[in-house]
Amino acid sequence: AVDVIRALVTRKYRGPVQIISGRERELQDQVTRVGEQHGLTMLPPLQKPFRAAQLQSLVMNHFARVESDDAAPAAPEAGTGDFGLALTLAEILQNGWMQFYYQPKMDLQRKCIIGAEVLARCRHPDRGVIPPGAFLPDADEASLQKLTRLAIATAVKNWGKFAAAGFPLKLAVNVSVNDLMKLPILTLVREARPKDARWPGLILEVTEDQAVRDIALTHEIATQLRIYDIALALDDFGSGYSHLARLKELPFAEVKLDRALVADCGEDRHNASLCETAIDLAHHFGATVVAEGIEKRSELQALTAMGCDVGQGYLFAPAMPQDRLIILLKELAHKFAVA
Repeated sequence: AVDVIRALVTRKYRGPVQIISGRERELQDQVTRVGEQHGLTMLPPLQKPFRAAQLQSLVMNHFARVESDDAAPAAPEAGTGDFGLALTLAEILQNGWMQFYYQPKMDLQRKCIIGAEVLARCRHPDRGVIPPGAFLPDADEASLQKLTRLAIATAVKNWGKFAAAGFPLKLAVNVSVNDLMKLPILTLVREARPKDARWPGLILEVTEDQAVRDIALTHEIATQLRIYDIALALDDFGSGYSHLARLKELPFAEVKLDRALVADCGEDRHNASLCETAIDLAHHFGATVVAEGIEKRSELQALTAMGCDVGQGYLFAPAMPQDRLIILLKELAHKFAVA
């Protein structure tokens, strides 16, 4: 299986990969992780023996996700082949092809949508919607800072549209610690922030490994941002890059569990134990806990029982354009109102 994975990578294969095996689940999961580390789209392993309906369900669920991101399934000419083709972030920004999607964040205890993460997508005139993995990894620093400025400005500006529809969601934007140091984020937000009293502020997500490189500086920045209702969230929490004891020094309002912890936490006792420990630790720090990448009901049930506060993932909804999210919110509000 590992040899096949390497061969697929060499041939620049971009489609989904399905592991089917009679071996133990732990080994299947390890092979799946190998594929993911090489950048392949790995479907959940399928244990032999299996029914045809199980395989069909896995494949259909995958393409449903692809379609939900407005990307065409399977056919390379429709935009799911080699996304790269020398397409750079600088080119995308210069041509105005950048678009921002919103992935809902669900309060797991109250069962309602309370916020959304702002995610970058490229809408190419010929190739359709292109995911960030195709243009962000090799982007230059100047382009990344332009993207951050644009994302923050868009989030602050577009919040008014959510509020006008009756949903004053708290929006989150991914940034780097370098962005926090070099960009005039306070000025950007202070000048453009809505005058509406319902504005809940903004969340800026930084990864765990970046945050601990300079604890004192991150603490200073977080404290200054907090004055203007801008909170920091610790992304990829539990990904293994930092010393957990040092996190108590950082005033994070929100901690996001890494997808590697969330995956199969309903069945995998090792992941369940790690998840519960991470949730308890974050709560001890006084932070709200967000589980990202929830895809199974078993994961949702386990996380809810562990006391996790917020969740996001394909089980609830994929990232989507703002107008589509507002329609979804109205549909949910109507259902609950009728009930």
